[in-house]
Amino acid sequence: MFESTSTFMHDPLPEEALPEEPLAHGLKQRHLTMLGLGGVIGAGLFVGSGAGISVAGPGIIVSYLLAGALAMLVMRMLGEMSAAMPASGSFSVHAERALGRWAGFSVGWLYWFLLVVVLAVEATGAAKIANGWVPGFPQWAWVLVFMVFFTVSNLAAVKNFGEFEFWFAALKVGAIVLFLVLGTLAIVGWLPDTDPVGLANLTGQGGFLPNGWGGVVSGVLAVVFAFGGLEVVTIAAAESDDPARSVARAVRSAVWRILFFYVGSMLVIVTLLPWRSAKPDESPYVAVLDSIGVGSAGQIMNVVVFVALLSALNANLYGSSRMIFSLAERGEAPQALLAVSGGGVPRRAVFASVAFGFVSVLLNLLWPTSVFLYMLNAVGAVLLFVWVLIAVSQLRLRRRIEREVPERLVLRMWAFPYLTWAALAAMAAVLVLMLFDDGARPQLLWSGGATAVVLAVAFWRERRGGGGSGADREAGAVSSTV
Repeated sequence: MFESTSTFMHDPLPEEALPEEPLAHGLKQRHLTMLGLGGVIGAGLFVGSGAGISVAGPGIIVSYLLAGALAMLVMRMLGEMSAAMPASGSFSVHAERALGRWAGFSVGWLYWFLLVVVLAVEATGAAKIANGWVPGFPQWAWVLVFMVFFTVSNLAAVKNFGEFEFWFAALKVGAIVLFLVLGTLAIVGWLPDTDPVGLANLTGQGGFLPNGWGGVVSGVLAVVFAFGGLEVVTIAAAESDDPARSVARAVRSAVWRILFFYVGSMLVIVTLLPWRSAKPDESPYVAVLDSIGVGSAGQIMNVVVFVALLSALNANLYGSSRMIFSLAERGEAPQALLAVSGGGVPRRAVFASVAFGFVSVLLNLLWPTSVFLYMLNAVGAVLLFVWVLIAVSQLRLRRRIEREVPERLVLRMWAFPYLTWAALAAMAAVLVLMLFDDGARPQLLWSGGATAVVLAVAFWRERRGGGGSGADREAGAVSSTV
């Protein structure tokens, strides 16, 4: 059972089998594997990487290595806990088990707010591309089409989400693999009308680090948030046939390949193109394809970015609905959201998430540079706060699992606890750097304010005994696992 915080922190982990989630188990291993690969490959890579190149030059390779290494460590920590204790609330449940109800409440609501706000950016971005293809159909109507379509898809069955994400991710992964192949052939001069490019673009124009290590650091700040999205695979694992083994396999297959895709892409781009030609608001992938003679490169990348945005929209709607459902299971959200359809879908949780998503979209369409910008800044650094709590939770839970139920450790964090502490130090460094960066400071301050408000509510609820008693919360499927 889920006990109060003081009791909980001393209770042993039960050795019996983990209880079943009340949600459907419609996701297969191939869904989770591809979700792990494609979950972090989005518009932030295909378009946003231009901003990183413009400040770091060829040193963006180092920036992606550093940011990617941090993301890999977080993914490994999260994979370890999710394989040992799978739950639809993932890191929110782990934070509650490790640190108390205030932590689970705070990280769960912050992450839900992050997803439903970013969902508006993705829907609006996809609508702008679609409006360019069919100008006669207004942008707001495209947004409505996308939101309704994916709402219906998420209401039907979890396997629909899995299938959509599988094929979306397959297209994104296929596009990057093809880009890497064509880029490599162009670098060695094996494409028609191309000559070997050598290292001129890597070492010329100021050298490999034209703006020094300061440029590399600025590059890290520009690209680290592009790795957001890896968390969804651990949320989805709870709805697979074998959650523990499924998430372990997905994490193992994803971490190295993700780093390869990101760093490999950047290496191809800065080798083929002078870094000064990169523009923050344009895709460097289009520039590379144009330079090697691929016709209609812009439209090809538009299709890829369009798919990436719809994939992120679908994943964020899914992740937000499962997170708020998990909060309701633990008495941290309205109990009405616990209703599950005959097919095992938390439909009220889906409606709650998409309803706020519609509000976010409306604000983005009406006041993109005022009201919605404030909301976007309020979630700008939330991902790092979530990662910090994941690392702290893993530090607390790993020893208990080793001591009480070591057989659940089917996936282990590398070099524990040293790499966990290294990851925490790196995240603290990024937060400090954001504070001194003129472009990133507003996001950090707004996000810090939003986090402080949520923490204040969490501690206020804990002091007054909010969230229901242990008996009231027994209905939550994950509540008796730890």
